Amino acid sequence: MSGKRMRAAVAATVVLSMVTAITLSACQRGGQDATADVPAAQASQITPVIPLPAKVIAREGAFVLDVSTRLQAAGGNADAARIARDFAARLQRLRGFAPNVDASGNAAGEAAHTVVFAIDPQAALPNDEAYHLDIGPQGARIEARAPAGLFYGAVTLWQLATADGGRGAATIAAQRIEDAPRFGWRGLMLDSARHFQSVDQVKTLIDQMALHKLNTFHWHLTDDQGWRIEIKKYPKLTEVGSCRIPAGASGHDPVTGAALQYCGYYTQDQIRDVVRYAAERYVTIVPEIEMPGHAQAAIAAYPELGVSDVLKAPPPVSPDWGVHTYLFNTQDATFGFLQDVLAEVTTLFPGRYIHIGGDEAAKDQWQASPSIQAQKTALGLKDEMAMQSWFVARIENYLGSHNRRLIGWDEILEGGLPPRATVMSWRGIKGAVEAARAGHDVVLAPAPDLYFDHVQSDNDDEATGRLAAMTLKSVYGFEPVPAELTPEQAKHVLGAQANLWTEHKRSFDAVERAYFPRTAALAEAVWSPKGARDWDGFLRRLVPQMGRYQAQKVQASDAAFAVRFEVERDGQGQPLLKLSNQVGFGQIRYLEGKGELSTQSPLYAAPLALRPPTVFQAATYVDGRPLSAPRRYAPADLAALSQRTGNRLRQCKGGLNLRMEDDAPADGIGGRSPRATLLADVFDPCWIYEGAALDQVGAIEVRVGQVPFNFQLWHDTPKVVTRAANGPEGALEVRADTCEGAPIAVLPLGSARRTAGLTTLRAKIAPTAGTHDLCLVFASGSHDPLWAIERVTLQPR
Repeated sequence: MSGKRMRAAVAATVVLSMVTAITLSACQRGGQDATADVPAAQASQITPVIPLPAKVIAREGAFVLDVSTRLQAAGGNADAARIARDFAARLQRLRGFAPNVDASGNAAGEAAHTVVFAIDPQAALPNDEAYHLDIGPQGARIEARAPAGLFYGAVTLWQLATADGGRGAATIAAQRIEDAPRFGWRGLMLDSARHFQSVDQVKTLIDQMALHKLNTFHWHLTDDQGWRIEIKKYPKLTEVGSCRIPAGASGHDPVTGAALQYCGYYTQDQIRDVVRYAAERYVTIVPEIEMPGHAQAAIAAYPELGVSDVLKAPPPVSPDWGVHTYLFNTQDATFGFLQDVLAEVTTLFPGRYIHIGGDEAAKDQWQASPSIQAQKTALGLKDEMAMQSWFVARIENYLGSHNRRLIGWDEILEGGLPPRATVMSWRGIKGAVEAARAGHDVVLAPAPDLYFDHVQSDNDDEATGRLAAMTLKSVYGFEPVPAELTPEQAKHVLGAQANLWTEHKRSFDAVERAYFPRTAALAEAVWSPKGARDWDGFLRRLVPQMGRYQAQKVQASDAAFAVRFEVERDGQGQPLLKLSNQVGFGQIRYLEGKGELSTQSPLYAAPLALRPPTVFQAATYVDGRPLSAPRRYAPADLAALSQRTGNRLRQCKGGLNLRMEDDAPADGIGGRSPRATLLADVFDPCWIYEGAALDQVGAIEVRVGQVPFNFQLWHDTPKVVTRAANGPEGALEVRADTCEGAPIAVLPLGSARRTAGLTTLRAKIAPTAGTHDLCLVFASGSHDPLWAIERVTLQPR
């Protein structure tokens, strides 16, 4: 038997278990060429591809892709050859071999054991991103009418070839896939203004976008905290505007006290390199240059751009997060500056759209400026919102004259909008509905639904970010077309994107964990047919996808699968340990005591007897693959059963709840130094420890930390609660049942004030009968620094 026939024979019996059902259903219908159209839900279970293809047709047998396979660029097409080489390189990285690419263009037909990459402009496909993928026992053929579609077909084949996570030859079930995206705008937004990413890191993100069939990279390059793009005509934009002194301990040397600047920008050569890299992966970059607001870094560099008859001194590049009041002025010279900037930007970015921001433009300085008020009157504008509309119209006219389209956040709707402008709806979907009804194209990027700076879970080890949690399932369930739109209005929906603001994502590892695997859920929402999505099938297909992340060294979060430990009591009051994960998917295996967790560890089925100081480990597994890193639960004694992290305390109010990194150590900037994560309401730091059995408690231990209050809250600033200091250095106060009345414990902050990191405070609790909720607040005399609780332990009498 020849090697090729042997491979085919082996393939018939080694087909991946995920495709067995589809192959059998085809065989049962009979016929040598039996095929089966696969319903969306079934395809979701048997096709290990993300996003789910539009149509899958089952065929008999399987194809073995190995080092002897030939990759043929049909007709010697240069784009097809490049895509074939890219496919081979990706196989090399994950499976350890790279088939040879034939770009000769010899018309010798399609030989056996060949994958053909074909671009046919006359192919019967709905658009340039569509493709057909035919896989049979002797080979495969990818056909598209344009390079983008061919690339996506190659990505699908690569996913099929890497589904088992193995090395060496790949066995792929025979099938036909007919696929095309639902939306033309499928994007991610990265904020490089707040925290800067290297060129290689940006390229890593773009590469992953392409492998998720996303095609639009929205690059947020300027803001109050940094100007990140080189503009040749205005060098101070990067000389001054690209550096800031961070607030708090991280902005100063802990020994000398000297200021530590946080800097970074992209040269024009670097941007050209990134744009070229993205284009090769069929990703278009949409740059964002903020105006008229979020302009403090630009005004720090060139103060004359600001509202000069209001400003008393040039501002610094801001170290604060939030809504600032520095706006560009409305003089002709400033429009000349902005047009000069956009002239260089449009040279660097060849895509159709230029994003001008337009959000959170606090009008205080415009309102206080006699010159701007006089100009408003002369123009016949009724208010400052109309003034912003006039501002946007001037910029839109300039971009239109250079064959570009203006896109901005939904605030640009206020006061009127030029007909050609496109709206990106972030304040929920209301802006999208209003814009589409008015005839404007729209992109859905709503908060909180698609804001990936929101946390993913309420796990104790969850990363920094804003609450509430935007889980993997909530992203998967997002529908880009608002139900309020008519079919005609819905045609204005270009698509959707997820946004990642990086105020609380200082490292690229944190950026990746925020994006992945939620990007996989987004990809399915914007690519796959509306009725094809299937949550259970998605989770099955996410198993190999998590393996791909790991193999490519992408730091994907396992928050959806991480094992959670919860202590409960049985009928006799004995403690039991309950294990679960967020999605209720997979098998939880655990280990009690010492040892290494594995697929042979016991399978969790019911709450476990808890006998401190026993250590428990647990992780989620599917098909023998770990989907989460092991989590540990290690109560030192029964007293620790009354220990709760700050994450397990209830916030007193529903204000601005953030998980923030501790401010120390200072050398953590830009690196990976471990820092504690602190959860607090920025407006009113106040925590509730629910159900404390105080008749059994004699003392309380609270581990506390502090972060700088570097938040610009605009008109909401008066809502910030400051409590009078208890004692010369302040104290943490503990009350029973309510947050009023006399404290039952007072924990002075003196030692914590002299420590940059975390400090454990202790105090006795006055004898109290019964079970009570505890209210914990900081009576420190100031809201800066912002004090926060890392964990609370109630000690027995």
